[in-house]
Amino acid sequence: EVQLVESGGGLVQPGGSLRLSCTASGLNFRSWHMKWLRQAPGKALEWVSGISSQDYTYYPDSLKGRFTISKDNAKSAVYLQMNSLDPEDTAVYYCAADITVRGVDYTHRGQGTRVSVSS
Repeated sequence: EVQLVESGGGLVQPGGSLRLSCTASGLNFRSWHMKWLRQAPGKALEWVSGISSQDYTYYPDSLKGRFTISKDNAKSAVYLQMNSLDPEDTAVYYCAADITVRGVDYTHRGQGTRVSVSS
C-alpha cells in the first residue's frame, strides 16, 4: 500500500519560514515524480512545486524564489522549504506522487498538513 505522510505544518507569522516534509512508503520512490499541492479555504487545488525522478524542479512563476522543493531518495522523502510566507499562503499542503507506466498514469496523495500564516 502506498502511503504519503506530510508533516511540518503549523502557524507562522507573515514573513516567516516553514519546512514541510513528506515521507513515502510502498513505492519505488526514485522512479516517481513528486510534487506539492495546496488548497486554500474556499479555493481550488493549486500546484505548488514538482521534482522529477531526475531531480529537475518546477514551480509556478508566482512562487519562484520563495518556495524550494527537494528530495532525499535514501529517505524516500520530499521537502518544501517555504520562505517569506504571506497570509495568502494559508492552505492545506499535500504531497503527491505521479508516475506513468506503459501509458497509464498513477497518482497518490497524502492527507495534507495545514499551514496558517497569521500575525
